[in-house]
Amino acid sequence: MKKKPIVLVAAGIVIVAVISGYTMLNKTLGNNVEIESVIPAQSQATDTAGNKEVASAEGSTGAAAGAAVTAEQLNGNWTIADTSKVYWSVTTSKETVNFVNPTVTGSWNVNLEDVASMTGEGTVNMATLDSGNGQRDGHVKGKDFLDVEAFPQSTFTAKSFSELPTEWVEGTAVPMELQGTLTVKGIAKDVTFQTEAAYSGGQLMLSGTTTVNFSDFGMSNPHTVVLDTENTLEVRLELVLTK
Repeated sequence: MKKKPIVLVAAGIVIVAVISGYTMLNKTLGNNVEIESVIPAQSQATDTAGNKEVASAEGSTGAAAGAAVTAEQLNGNWTIADTSKVYWSVTTSKETVNFVNPTVTGSWNVNLEDVASMTGEGTVNMATLDSGNGQRDGHVKGKDFLDVEAFPQSTFTAKSFSELPTEWVEGTAVPMELQGTLTVKGIAKDVTFQTEAAYSGGQLMLSGTTTVNFSDFGMSNPHTVVLDTENTLEVRLELVLTK
């Protein structure tokens, strides 16, 4: 007569354990980083990685949206501000997992009258790569993948820009194509970033994405017995530039 309550209690314990285990697995393997776009909300681009974008208010103060921005305001040397970030997104059979690099440095030279003379370069500190999961980050930074100890930096050097208008509108995104070289683990690959740029509050903002393969940089697909992983990796620049 007493066996039925015991069986029910045991079943309840098993259910709780399964739910707890799934919750822990979800936290361990799931996405903990949301992508923050530097482009103002009124001209925000569609997220190509399928992630929820969060509009940034950085640099949004200053001249009213819709005011004309001249080439004189845009031309010149710009420095990558410390609010800039680079995201790396991996899509698994469960969801897209984002990694963020909050340590980006570099400079850009803008000349709208002679786009061919424009230059740009950025350096990312790979030791600061963060997915919100220390165990996963340590594995990704290890010798099997990024080997951060041997290759502490990744770089991007711009080679060419698509044609750009000489007059912009405050807070309104301008689409452009950015071609250059991405170097990870000491391996260089030519890439094309589909990019939007916007001028707001005295700052120049760039938001661009490109897709590469793990094998492009000597890495194997990081799939696990639990999750399958696509062979591609999306790299996303979210840069704030100041003069």
